[in-house]
Amino acid sequence: MATIVDIGPAVDLLEQEWGAVADLYAGFTEEQYATPTCLPGWTVKDQLAHMTGVEAMLDGAPTPDVDVSHLTHLRNDVARMGEVWVEDMRRVPGPEILDRFRDVTQKRLVTLRAMSQSDFDAPSWTPAGPDETYGRFMRIRHYDTFMHEHDVRAALGLADRDEPGAVRSALDETEPALGYIVGRKASMPAGSRVRIELIGSVPAVYLVEVGDRAQVVEEFIDDPTVGISMPTMLFFRLTGGREDPFPHIGNDIVLLGDEVAATQLATHLTFTI
Repeated sequence: MATIVDIGPAVDLLEQEWGAVADLYAGFTEEQYATPTCLPGWTVKDQLAHMTGVEAMLDGAPTPDVDVSHLTHLRNDVARMGEVWVEDMRRVPGPEILDRFRDVTQKRLVTLRAMSQSDFDAPSWTPAGPDETYGRFMRIRHYDTFMHEHDVRAALGLADRDEPGAVRSALDETEPALGYIVGRKASMPAGSRVRIELIGSVPAVYLVEVGDRAQVVEEFIDDPTVGISMPTMLFFRLTGGREDPFPHIGNDIVLLGDEVAATQLATHLTFTI
């Protein structure tokens, strides 16, 4: 079933997110722009180039004619589509990319503010699948930008911006993948009852039952067989493939129930492409 997203709050969150990114980058030094981040081959500047390029594409700008065939870490067409913008801006100074980002996101806001709820509900391709809505696509855009913002914060040793509205929206984008994470990525066996607890500005508890397939449920008949608990922002980094989970086991990540299965779960949370 296609996802219906309320246009007003979604556009507000995008505006806040784009503003947070612009504020974050304001005043960065050349050394900060050149700092490597957790994503292969990407510096702090490359992260901004990616965010700028995606919004420019959505604003109707032609895709740069750039060869990225020499890059071996690109695993699919979506990754290659995003990489051409980064490659195209390799020699552009960081402050100039920031100006482009501010310009294109303002244009995107004008476009989004002119849309109706019906426009947001219209069928659309998304990175999560072809049979979705434009609103879901925009929720993914918020999630993606929120993740890249925190890639930059982590690279520069800056504190997380765990604003509750932004965190809640990112969780909304993560929740649909929990069955896939538990059943396919972590390979929890049939009969498993998995409890995932997140701690932070938006606490959450998710229960996933594994039968013929793994699915989120409202309650278990019996106690969980497997459980993990961790800060919400760490959960984002792990589900986004941004960080090695093993150093966090027994520290930020608390294992409950079957320790072997809980470790298997905690170390196989990545689902993003």
